[in-house]
Amino acid sequence: MVKAFLKQPAVVVHGRGHAAWALRVADGRPVLLVSAPGAALNAGPGWFKAVLDQAAAEHPGAPFTAALDCAAAPGAALAALRAGFKLVIFDLGHPSAASVLGAAAEAGAEVLGTRPEALDLGALDPRRRDDQRRLAALFATVPPQDKPT
Repeated sequence: MVKAFLKQPAVVVHGRGHAAWALRVADGRPVLLVSAPGAALNAGPGWFKAVLDQAAAEHPGAPFTAALDCAAAPGAALAALRAGFKLVIFDLGHPSAASVLGAAAEAGAEVLGTRPEALDLGALDPRRRDDQRRLAALFATVPPQDKPT
């Protein structure tokens, strides 16, 4: 069974601007906001949580799921779970994988062993029409959640 969040269009966000852009263009459609690879090691879960909170404040009620990439760092994965993330990306080949999976289960969270396929917004420029269209196309086939299909 494929988890519902894995069916959502996914984008890699590198900051508040990217997250807000994705939520605006999604226009009520669910979106999976994925951190940059290893973001939990560089900026930490608090930074990514702040990015998401700011973008969500700009687009109240916008449906999204967030995935924080913790690479192969069990400490980062545990910190992300303590910070309230319900979806973390962690190398399940790591010797501490069982501990991370156990902590996630206790927190009601999910652990992905590989990054989902996602459009990297770091490679796009919101000022370019082609890039605007490319992001819009990602959501074109997904109906908004607040409108019946």
